[in-house]
Amino acid sequence: MKTFNVIVERDAEGFYVGTVPELKGCHTQAKSLDALLERIKEAIELCVEVEEVPIITEFVGFQRIAVPV
Repeated sequence: MKTFNVIVERDAEGFYVGTVPELKGCHTQAKSLDALLERIKEAIELCVEVEEVPIITEFVGFQRIAVPV
């Protein structure tokens, strides 16, 4: 059993997007958070199966930063 971090965002069209930083290219989207969690679990399983590379990153935290645009 391995625990992964998932970044969840909502796009302009209202879809929730989940991304797993530890697994390159591992992301999915859904219209609800419940559906997103089911889909991201499936995506993680597939990415781990295909990637077969040791995961060496460690989650430290995140920071929101505002900049003028």
